[in-house]
Amino acid sequence: MEARLIAAIILSPFLVAFVYAGVHEYLRYRSEGRADYGLQFDEETGTTHVTSISEDEDSYDPDDFDPNRGYTDEDDETT
Repeated sequence: MEARLIAAIILSPFLVAFVYAGVHEYLRYRSEGRADYGLQFDEETGTTHVTSISEDEDSYDPDDFDPNRGYTDEDDETT
């Protein structure tokens, strides 16, 4: 086989997935408008995943994080 054909066969699944994700996101944008994405922690499974953040929720701001300060219960707004 020619090298170009082999490269096309290897890259085609990635291209199809990229186009599918682009179309899916475009259709979501048309129906729901602009979205902010961020990491969300699922306490039941102990995993994080990327999801859209609601307008009423604050997104993570890296400028607000101070690693030298540490974590206190005052930071946890859910309790």
